[in-house]
Amino acid sequence: MVGIVSVGAYVPRRRLQRQAVAAAHAWFAPGLKGLGRGERAMACWDEDAITMAVEAARDGLEGLDRARVAKVVLASTSHPFLDRQNAGIVKEALNLDDAVATLDVAGSQRAGASALLDALQAARGGAGDVLCIASERRRAQPASELEMMAADASAAFLVGEGAVAADFIGGHSVSVDFVDHFRGESREFDYNWESRWVRDEGFAKIAPAAIRQALDKNGLSADQIGRFIMGAPMRSVNEAVAKASGIPADAVVEPLAQVLGEAGCAQPLILLAHALETARPGEILCVVGFGQGCDVLLFRATDRVARAKAGLGVSGWLARRAPESNYIKFLAWNGHLDLDKGMRAEADQKPVLTALYRSRKAAMALVGGRCTQTGVVQFPKSDISVAQNARTKGTQEDYPFAERRARIFTHTADSLAFSPDPPNYYGTVEFEEGGRIAMEFADVEASDVEVGAVMRPMFRIKAVDETRGFTKYFWKAVPDFRT
Repeated sequence: MVGIVSVGAYVPRRRLQRQAVAAAHAWFAPGLKGLGRGERAMACWDEDAITMAVEAARDGLEGLDRARVAKVVLASTSHPFLDRQNAGIVKEALNLDDAVATLDVAGSQRAGASALLDALQAARGGAGDVLCIASERRRAQPASELEMMAADASAAFLVGEGAVAADFIGGHSVSVDFVDHFRGESREFDYNWESRWVRDEGFAKIAPAAIRQALDKNGLSADQIGRFIMGAPMRSVNEAVAKASGIPADAVVEPLAQVLGEAGCAQPLILLAHALETARPGEILCVVGFGQGCDVLLFRATDRVARAKAGLGVSGWLARRAPESNYIKFLAWNGHLDLDKGMRAEADQKPVLTALYRSRKAAMALVGGRCTQTGVVQFPKSDISVAQNARTKGTQEDYPFAERRARIFTHTADSLAFSPDPPNYYGTVEFEEGGRIAMEFADVEASDVEVGAVMRPMFRIKAVDETRGFTKYFWKAVPDFRT
C-alpha cells in the first residue's frame, strides 16, 4: 500500500487584517472594500518559502525516524533562489544524509499537486519515502486583489509504502496552456487576466473534465467522494466545479479564505493536510490542483488517519496567531517600501561560501558536539571539550540541537542596532540536556522575553546580502507554543 504516512504544515504567526489594507487603498481602489473581511497569513521579514518549508517538514516528521527519507521535493512559485537547489537547503536544515536526493518544482499554480502526484508515483515505483513540501511567499502588487487574498504558508507530506494514513488510489493529469495569469522572467508581479473568463473557460471546463477522467480511470463514482479539495481563490468556484463533476455539495472543503488566505501552489496541499485531521477511515478524498491544466489525486483514509498529523498541523498553526494591522510594516517586509535604515544597516553582508560549506552542519542544521567521555554538550562542535578539568581532544560526536527545548538564560532588547522589526531581541538560551547558544529571538513580544521562558529553535533568515542577492540562514529562538 502506497500513500501518505504523515502530514505537517506551517502558518506564520502574524495575520494581516484585510480591513487595514482596504482602508489604506480606499482613496485609490475603493472596490477592495468588498474583500476587506477576515485576515491573511503574513510572513515575518525573516521568513521565506525555504524557512516555512523547513518548519512544515519538521511538523510532519515529528516523532518519526528521518533516516527513512530518500528524497526531498520542494514545490513553489516563490523559490528564493533561481540557481541554487532550494530543496537542498531544506535537506541541510533537516540534517538529512547527503545521499538524500533533492528536487525543486515550479512554474505553475499546480506545482504542489504535481509534486505530490509525482512523489506518490515514485514511491509506488520503489523509490523509497519522499518528503514532498509546497511552500509559498508570493509578492503581490499593492492595491491588487492578490495582495488581499494571498497567504504565506506551507504543507509537507511524507509519502511511502506500508502503514499509511491515506491510501493513494490513483491520479490523473491534463496539461492545457490556459494562461489565467503569468509572470515573466524579469517581472516582480503576476499579470492577471479577467476573472470571469478564468472561471468560465478555465475552472468550469478544464477541472470537471479532468475529475471525471480521474474517477473513471480509478473505478470510482462522483457520489463516493467524501471530501472535495481544490482551493480556488474565486468565490463559489469550488462548489461549481464539484457540481459539474457530480460530487455532492457537502463534500466541498472550506478553503480557509477568511482565516488563512490563498497560498498559491501550496493551497491544495494545505487543505488536504487540514482535511486529514478530521477525515474518517474509509472516506475518499479528491484533491485538485489547477494551473495550465489540472492534477487530480484520489485518496482513501485508512484506520491510521488519526495519526497522520505528527505535530501541530494546520489547525494548530492557525490557532497560533497574532493580528497585524500595520500595513506599512507589511509593505516594508515585502520589499515595497524602501525605508531609511540608517548607518547601522550599512555593514557589508558578503557571504563567505567556503566557511558556509565547511560549517554547514552547524550553520544550517544547528549541530553541535557531545563529548563521548564526559557527556558535556556544546555549540559549536570543537576538537577540545569544554568539560571542566577535562583535557580530552577529538572525542566529540555530532549533537543536534534543533529539536531540543531550551530556556532563556539571558536576554536583551536592542533598539540601537538595526533590525527590520525593532527592537532586536536576543540572548543566551540554555538547553534542557545541556549546552548554551547565543541566539536572536523571533515571534516575541516584550511579555514573552523573561529568564526561564521555554523556547525552541526555528529556521529563519539571518541576513540578506542585497548587493549580491544571497540569503543567509540560521536558527532563532521562538516561544515554545507546544508547552
